[in-house]
Amino acid sequence: MSSLYAKLIAVIEDKITPMAGAVGQQKYVTSIRDGFITALPFMIVGSFMMVFIFPPFSPDTTWGFAHAWLQFSLAHRANLMLPFYFSMGMMTLFISVGIAASLARHHSLDPLTSGMLSLMGFFLVAAPLHEGKISTDYFSGQGIFTAILVAIYTTELYALLKRNHITIRLPPEVPTGVARSFEILIPVLAVVVTLHPLNLFIEAQFGMIIPEAIMSLVKPLVAASDTLPAILLSVLVCQILWFAGIHGALIVTGIMNPFWMANLSVNQAALAAGAAIPHIYVQGFWDHYLLIGGVGSTLPLAFLLMRSKAAHLRTIGRMGGVPGLFNINEPILFGAPIIMNPLFFLPFVLVPMINATLAYFAVDFDLVSHVVSLTPWTTPAPIGASWAANWTLSPLIMCLICMLTSGLMYFPFFKAYERQLLAQEEGGNIPQRVVSQTKTA
Repeated sequence: MSSLYAKLIAVIEDKITPMAGAVGQQKYVTSIRDGFITALPFMIVGSFMMVFIFPPFSPDTTWGFAHAWLQFSLAHRANLMLPFYFSMGMMTLFISVGIAASLARHHSLDPLTSGMLSLMGFFLVAAPLHEGKISTDYFSGQGIFTAILVAIYTTELYALLKRNHITIRLPPEVPTGVARSFEILIPVLAVVVTLHPLNLFIEAQFGMIIPEAIMSLVKPLVAASDTLPAILLSVLVCQILWFAGIHGALIVTGIMNPFWMANLSVNQAALAAGAAIPHIYVQGFWDHYLLIGGVGSTLPLAFLLMRSKAAHLRTIGRMGGVPGLFNINEPILFGAPIIMNPLFFLPFVLVPMINATLAYFAVDFDLVSHVVSLTPWTTPAPIGASWAANWTLSPLIMCLICMLTSGLMYFPFFKAYERQLLAQEEGGNIPQRVVSQTKTA
């Protein structure tokens, strides 16, 4: 067993860790991640409006308060939807600007200028005119992949022109703001003369504009991202990276965010239309069923640690219990420790994968409501699960079931580790590995 563990650690350290580190620091990955983080407050507020617009009551309810709320929502739906349209409904505009601004910093460019270039480029290809009106079809989830590609293209084009001094340079006496305006003229022109003709050409040849063409190409990937194998693979990668001390969640969410947001947009459109909600794997599913108390679903473990007979584990449990309620579990990960601890490898990897399987089939069989809202990742899991599904009760029950299964799976490994520490405490000797990792935390 020790030999197998040593081989596993060697593979993680020699193969997986360098690769994950390279991916995690790659400028496009970090820029996409930062772009989604920039847009997150707007999307959370927009998603929150769904609760007021579509209250979680049956249309034939006899409860006076619920009936009045439903009638008010129906009577004023157009006005109530406006904040949603200008937040979640325009998520790609925020994302496009955020990605370009983040990528600009890698090239030492002005983030605001790069963001405006990206926004203009996105409008050129994704906002066609119909009878004198701009179409907003691709301002929501359907345009996410276009927003990402346009942001990268326009910023890299701007960097290329500046690197080769293909700009209008005015004398030093000219005010900085005026000089910057003239400096950006050529990049603006370059974006227009490349993207607009390309969009017209693709439309003439294939009968679709660039966002339509991109969505048709990535459609198989979007569909595959909503399957149980995709969920299990993303969880497995996240857990293995975290076990090696690498923030695997940042890498996984950076890759999955475009798919999650595209699927969430479809779910919200289905909710607004009164249709069946199709997608399961969106961010609310990841946050509130797979990361209960943080990566590895360690909140139940924190409760177990609080009542441990081992002083070390009891102290760590008390330190990590409250942060764990808000999905912050670094005190548990580094203090117990779980990271690089062979006793906890199996439950740390398998617990969220088993929870993912249980939750996936529960949602797929319509036993649990689908996610239709974006919630802050720090929302306590049972509350967040209900909130993300428009405040229905079934997700809260599902989350509690996942917490119970997590606790049951962690329990034997926790007891084995507790016995090991108790024996060492009785001998007045705490393992050096535990001491050093506790100091690191």
